[in-house]
Amino acid sequence: QVQLVESGGGLVQAGDSLRLTCVVSGRTFGRYAMGWFRQAPGKERECVGAINWSGGSTYYVDSVKGRFAISRDNAKNTGYLQMNSLKSEDTAVYYCAASPEWSSAPYMTEIYGYWGQGTQVTVSS
Repeated sequence: QVQLVESGGGLVQAGDSLRLTCVVSGRTFGRYAMGWFRQAPGKERECVGAINWSGGSTYYVDSVKGRFAISRDNAKNTGYLQMNSLKSEDTAVYYCAASPEWSSAPYMTEIYGYWGQGTQVTVSS
C-alpha cells in the first residue's frame, strides 16, 4: 500500500509563490510516476503536471507552463510542486498521486492508483 500526504497549501496573493510537498510512504517511491492534480469547485479534476520515476520526463498542462515546476527527491520519498506567479484561477484543492506506470498520457487520472488527501490553495486577486 502507498500513502501520500500533501502539505504546503495556503492563502496567498496573486503573483506570489507556493511550494507543495508530497511525502510518500509504504513502497519504493522511486518506482512510481507522480502526478499533481487540482480541482476547483464545480470543475473536473485536472492534471497540472506529472513526472516520471527518474525525473527525466515531465508533463505540464498549458495553463501552468512556465509558472509551475515539478521535481522529486527519491532519496527522501518526496515530490514537489513549485508554483510561481500564482493567479486567482489557480485556486483549487491540489492532490498528488502515484502511478506504477509512465504512459503517453500521464495526465489521465485512471493510471493513478494512489492519491493524497489534498491541500487547499487559495489565490486572492
